[in-house]
Amino acid sequence: MAGGEGEPLLEKKPEVYIDGCPGCAVDRRKAENPGVPYGLFFHIWIINLVSCLPISSLLPFQYFMIRDLHITERVEDIGFYVGFLGASYMLGRSLTSMIWGMVADRIGRKPVIMITILSTIVFNTLFGLSTRYWMALATRFLLGFLNGLLGPIRAYVVEVCRPKHQSMGLTLVSTSWAIALIIGPAIGGYLAQPTEKCPKLFPANSLFGRFPYFLPCLCISVFCFVVLVSCIWLPETLHTHKLNIKEDQAIKYLNANLADFEECVEQCDRSTKNRNLFKNWPLMSSIILFCTVSFDDMAYGEIFSLWAESDRKYGGLSLSSEDVGQILTITGASIILYQTFIYPRIIKVLGPIKASRIATILSMVLLSAYPPMTHLSKPWLYLVLNFASALKNCFVVTIVTCTFILQNNSVPQDRRATANGLATTLMSFFKVFAPAGAGIVSFHGRKNASMLSYFQVTKWCSSF
Repeated sequence: MAGGEGEPLLEKKPEVYIDGCPGCAVDRRKAENPGVPYGLFFHIWIINLVSCLPISSLLPFQYFMIRDLHITERVEDIGFYVGFLGASYMLGRSLTSMIWGMVADRIGRKPVIMITILSTIVFNTLFGLSTRYWMALATRFLLGFLNGLLGPIRAYVVEVCRPKHQSMGLTLVSTSWAIALIIGPAIGGYLAQPTEKCPKLFPANSLFGRFPYFLPCLCISVFCFVVLVSCIWLPETLHTHKLNIKEDQAIKYLNANLADFEECVEQCDRSTKNRNLFKNWPLMSSIILFCTVSFDDMAYGEIFSLWAESDRKYGGLSLSSEDVGQILTITGASIILYQTFIYPRIIKVLGPIKASRIATILSMVLLSAYPPMTHLSKPWLYLVLNFASALKNCFVVTIVTCTFILQNNSVPQDRRATANGLATTLMSFFKVFAPAGAGIVSFHGRKNASMLSYFQVTKWCSSF
């Protein structure tokens, strides 16, 4: 591949900039400032973080929320309903992610990003006010249905920087999920049920006594509002000028970028072929890997919290929501250190393809070590569980970030958001079945008092 692994396979940046085009303005800024755009990277990181918080903050208290909604009389059945709560978000996102990507390719990345954050503020707040199971399901579904961020944000981070900085930018997108694993579970674990933890500050007859899971959702929504305001200064990257530009500009463009007429024909032909994303094998192969690993990670996340908070007589670990929140917080911190200091060196030596293969194999081996943990006493249990959780998530981050690089380098700019939207749609479709499947597996695992069955779905998925 000409240009190395970190450079786009299909795109050549024009040296002629069209006045009034926001995409050309960004390209001109990149040409004049060859350094890393740390300010934009940080802004992108914060935006992706707020979209991840509603997912990660739910993990510590979802078990207790379903219990308090009184939809089942048996504790053993809670995992079944928890699974569908997680699946509703992914179902909504799977129905619209590709549509949002197409919209972002048509009207721009910035409007889609702002619409997503606004919808997160509204429906995440309503979720915290849920008093019925159907209301919780509906708000989670709409939260996912109106979440069009993942596809456009991955296209956006590639477009605001030079090719040599793209891996760093895409790594930051993954790192924001790691931070969400720190902040989200901490918010959910410590702020849920405030009347039980701080009765003097939050009386039982207060708003937070009536809605015990509203406080963590409210804090996240306030954070989202601050980020939404900051998006006013976010630059657009989509090129808005037409292809039929003035003749003299077209001549300059061809002279600057194409050596001869044959190269022009070859580039046009290659671009036409890749209009059909499903026939783009480099793109589709990376999406398949991305979906499979996402299914595994989602099932693992659902099962992990259920397993950890379940009683030992059902094969669990009898941990509290605070314990689970602390473990996920340590896991998130480990991912940050890994992506900052270790992952770039691994990619430099192995490349994205080899690194993803090795991480997939090691993840399969690691899952086999979870069942015996139920026999460990608490000092050793915390140590081993934290190490295994951090290692498992580092493997997932490695694979996912590698697929991001491969996906964005397999399509031209005018199809990039759509391609990422397609990846998000298929990934979300896989994740629809992961929570429900994990909940059903844990339900039968509780009935059989066998913790081993909790991890059968994730081990099967990793093997696939």
